[in-house]
Amino acid sequence: MTSILVKDAHPKPAPDVIEQSLAAVQKWVEDRDYKGYDPGDGLTSFLRPLTFGSIFAERILQQAIWKSPWNVRPLVGVKPLDSTKGRGFMAWGYLHLFKVMGEPIWRDKAFACLDWLRAHKTSASPFYCWGNHFDFSSRSGRIPAHQPTIVWSGLIGQAFLEAYEQTQEPRFLEVACSICDWILQLPREETAAGYCISYVPFAQFSIHNSNMLGAAMLARTWKHVGKPEYLAAAQAAMLYSCSRQMNDGSWWYGEHPKYRWIDNFHTAYNLDCLKRYLQSTGETRFQEQLDRGHEYFVRTFFEESGCPRYYDNKTYPIDIQCAAQAIDTLCFFSEEHPEDLVLAEKVARWTIENMQDLTGYFHYRKYPMLTSKTPYFHWGQATMFKALAHLRLKSSLVVEDSAALCAPASLR
Repeated sequence: MTSILVKDAHPKPAPDVIEQSLAAVQKWVEDRDYKGYDPGDGLTSFLRPLTFGSIFAERILQQAIWKSPWNVRPLVGVKPLDSTKGRGFMAWGYLHLFKVMGEPIWRDKAFACLDWLRAHKTSASPFYCWGNHFDFSSRSGRIPAHQPTIVWSGLIGQAFLEAYEQTQEPRFLEVACSICDWILQLPREETAAGYCISYVPFAQFSIHNSNMLGAAMLARTWKHVGKPEYLAAAQAAMLYSCSRQMNDGSWWYGEHPKYRWIDNFHTAYNLDCLKRYLQSTGETRFQEQLDRGHEYFVRTFFEESGCPRYYDNKTYPIDIQCAAQAIDTLCFFSEEHPEDLVLAEKVARWTIENMQDLTGYFHYRKYPMLTSKTPYFHWGQATMFKALAHLRLKSSLVVEDSAALCAPASLR
């Protein structure tokens, strides 16, 4: 394993190549009306009846389509679909660009995505919440199409909160509160050290990143509405995950033995959520866990070239989700750690050079001997759009700060 140490604590603005990449992936998504493939969409194939309802057989079909190094979906009847999570990430990216440029077109694009999400909430709940547009079979069981999950709903909810904080429009906060009310009804694993909010509403799946996504959503909404039940649930959920952080700063994906792996983007989710929780509540009791987790993340998941590693103990497969979430998280932490912005730009450069197609979209994965070029929407394009927009925002703030420092004292 090669760790990366970045010495330049005064990052320069993102180069033109990043802005060109951002524009290219935006055009690719918009030209396709926000539709695309998804890693888990294999059960929409006309081959599904051959599984005869067996979850094991469904998993084989799903994984065969998902893990094929070539995009076989057109051959087996899998069509591009909408993605609620993809729309949420696109809205969040547009809001970053609105912050940078202040042009109404970016705000309007964000609002269009958020309005679409309001119109396409799941019918499985009276609250605002969202899930996939397809059935998904995993080692934990089957998640039906449109069944809401806390991961989808928590991340989409952050986009609504971002819109509210930028505009103060009550409709966005109303959606955020509805999401929180849904989260409060989810099953929980009660323990002596906090509780774990379930990934889904129909069973108890105890997963750290989904639990912390729920806590972050509750805490950030509590900051605006002051509902004590939001804060109490966020505190209990964050206690569960922070008390189970390992000594080196890492987290298992989940505590059950079948979930015991450590990877790049789930670690990044955990860090983002913990930071948002601390920012929203003003608490300091988990600051040490945040610092330890951040140091572990930067030390573990990057090659010297800027290539993002997938696991704590191996680099391959190099996954576009790892690249996107790494850029996003490093940007989020760059105010406290300016060297993170340098690393974010390095990861972005590597990803653009090695994983962006000439047509504008980002490839799914690189393996030692080949590249899987399947054009996923939410997994690759929306996540990279949001990440590059975040990098654009943070880089512009560095330029503004540098200009202010260089200005004559009389003009400051």
